[in-house]
Amino acid sequence: MKVDKVQKKLLVIEDDPGLQKQLRWSFDDCNVVVASDREGALAQIRRHEPAVVTMDLGLPPDPDGATEGLATLQQILSLAPDTKIIVLTGNQNHENALKAIRMGAYDFHQKPLDADVLNLIVSRAFYLHHLQQENYKLQQSNRISSIPGFITGDPGMVKICQQIERVATSDVTVALLGESGTGKEVLAKGLHTLSDRRNKRMIAVNCAAIPETLLEAELFGYEKGAYSGAAKQTLGKIETAQGGTFFLDEVGDLPLSLQAKLLRFLQERVIERIGGREEIPVDVRIICATHQNLNQMIEAGTFREDLFYRLCEISIHIPPVRERIGDAVLLAHHFKNQFRLKEKRQALNFNQDALDAISQHTWPGNVRELENCVKRAVIMAEGSQITAQDLGLTPVENPKQPATLREVREQAEHEVIAKALAHVDGNIAKAAELLGITRPTLYDLINRHGLK
Repeated sequence: MKVDKVQKKLLVIEDDPGLQKQLRWSFDDCNVVVASDREGALAQIRRHEPAVVTMDLGLPPDPDGATEGLATLQQILSLAPDTKIIVLTGNQNHENALKAIRMGAYDFHQKPLDADVLNLIVSRAFYLHHLQQENYKLQQSNRISSIPGFITGDPGMVKICQQIERVATSDVTVALLGESGTGKEVLAKGLHTLSDRRNKRMIAVNCAAIPETLLEAELFGYEKGAYSGAAKQTLGKIETAQGGTFFLDEVGDLPLSLQAKLLRFLQERVIERIGGREEIPVDVRIICATHQNLNQMIEAGTFREDLFYRLCEISIHIPPVRERIGDAVLLAHHFKNQFRLKEKRQALNFNQDALDAISQHTWPGNVRELENCVKRAVIMAEGSQITAQDLGLTPVENPKQPATLREVREQAEHEVIAKALAHVDGNIAKAAELLGITRPTLYDLINRHGLK
């Protein structure tokens, strides 16, 4: 795979001017930048972000040793861990070369330099770096598709989806916390689908939807004759989920009388049916969810602290729709297309008033409220345009227009430069190195943003 010269940024760290020229000549197909010491090397790393680095371990002030070179190597990998570093050493420094490899260097080459061999090593390093970057981009573009039914474009929510993917293959108990209607059940199903238990059943129980008098039987089952009306042995939902996933929704509504029994199950992984004496081992993965603040419930004495720690081995907070950038409109389009097909409506789109109203509404009912509003609008809309009135929302009088990319860039640029200057106490040279730009460029930016 060929990599363009513009993309092939190579940093040469060498204090010998003669070797610098030789290496420049050897890599005329690369965009070569040079540094002769640690400070210059780190500045070039920040400024150019080279994919590959060749470096001599004998750098000043320790040209005859490897201390400075190894320290430079460590700092480069800390700043840019994906950079491929090729160490150049003398015959007597074989041990230091191996030490550099153990620290994270890609490869080493012994002096005197063989241009053809070094070129081959560098080309392989560029190729590997390119493959890794392409693979990373592919992974990023497919991040959310592995959680069926969950739609988002918000960066914070994307990170949460990545967390879900990471914990899915473990059997750790996961608590999904957040307001009602934020998609906790969809994410719970995603955890099951991505887990090693995907071929078994996922059983869900909503603690708020079942009367307290029936909830124990629903969870743990009962034996024949356990109480009046118990005509046959009945398995509980926990036992029914054997080998799969058990989802305990709205666990904050679980009565105190059942919390102790659930805690024992979580500790021992055995249950007893009502009216039974036999301990039955059950192998299930537990996921729970609630919209309530469990910490406040613990303080109020309505939720057991020991149960909390058993259920929240990993807790993930799901933000409401109003805190997800762009998700309200994104979901609205999704539901509109879904319901339009069900209702057999032809072309149907939101007008600008509807889009503004969707963006500005706080959506206290989150995704459920949004879905219901769009479903109503698809049915009620008379023409090909859905209005704010069709959605049951108040039109926005002075809608706030999204900022342009230029405005966002300038604001971000202003903040980053101000922070860098503050960090180095106004030292222009150090601030330029920190930002990875030249001093003249920084002076121009300071004048443009009025940061004198």
